[in-house]
Amino acid sequence: MASGQTTIPRIAHFVYGLAPREEPFHLVHYLALASCLERVAPEEIHVHCGRLPYGFYWDLIRPHVQLHRVDPIAQVSDFAYDPFTERYSYAHHADFIRLDVLARHGGLYADIDTLFLTAIPERCWSERAVIGREAHATNENGQRRPSFSNALVMSEPGGEFVQAWRERTVTTFDGSWAEHSCLLAARLAGELPDAVSVEDKRAFHAFEPTPEGLRALMVEAPGDLSGIVSVHLMAHLWWEEWRTEFLEVHGHMIDEHWLRESEATYAVAARGLVPEHREF
Repeated sequence: MASGQTTIPRIAHFVYGLAPREEPFHLVHYLALASCLERVAPEEIHVHCGRLPYGFYWDLIRPHVQLHRVDPIAQVSDFAYDPFTERYSYAHHADFIRLDVLARHGGLYADIDTLFLTAIPERCWSERAVIGREAHATNENGQRRPSFSNALVMSEPGGEFVQAWRERTVTTFDGSWAEHSCLLAARLAGELPDAVSVEDKRAFHAFEPTPEGLRALMVEAPGDLSGIVSVHLMAHLWWEEWRTEFLEVHGHMIDEHWLRESEATYAVAARGLVPEHREF
C-alpha cells in the first residue's frame, strides 16, 4: 500500500429521495452533507437518489457532490406491508442500496439525517470495515438483542463484511425495521470478527431512540460531547408533525432561525454550518 493510502477510500455516500413525500431538500439534509464536507473532509461526496433533490439548500451544496440515480429494490417494493409500516418502507430500499454502494465502491456511508461533530478517527480508514454499536433493539418476538447501527458504515471495496451482509439481507428481510439491518449486522460481526471493527456506542450513536435520548439531542442543552464523532437524528421517529410520542419537535420547526436560537445539542453543534444570512 502506498504511503498515505488507506484501506477504505476517503469518499462519502448518502442516499436521498426514496420517501414518497415531495419537499425541497431540507436544511437538516444540507447540514449532513455540509458537516461531512467540512469536518470529515472526504475526497468526494456521492448522493445516490431516487427522486432528484431541489431547492435552496440543494443548490448550495450541489457543486460539492456527485449525483447518481438509483432504482427501488424489487424485494422491498413487492413486500406486503401493513399500512403504518409501509409509510417507512423507503428506509428499507436505502438499507439495500447502501450495502450495494459500499460493496462496489467502498468508503463511508452515512444517513442523511446525520451530523458530523468531528473527523472520523484516522485509524478507521485503515480498517476493512467499521460499524458502531447502538442501543439494543427489540425483535419481532419482543426480545432485546444487540444491535449495530447501519446509519454509519465504512468499508473497503468488495469488503467481506458488507458483501456477507448484503447476501444475508435477501433471506433475512421480513419487513420489520431492524431484523435485516441492525440486528443482522450484530450477528455478522460476531461471525466475522476479523472483517469489521466495532466502535463504541458513544462514537456514532450516543443518543438512544427513546424520548429521553431524543430530548437530549433535540431539546436539551449539550452535555459532554467528547468522544462523539457524529449524531444520528433518527428523524423517522419525529419528523412528521403527528409523531408526538417521542418528541414535540418536528421537521418543519427546524429552520435557520431555530438553529440560531435553540440551545438544543443539535442546534449548538450545527450552528457554525448554517449558511450566511439571506434576504427573503
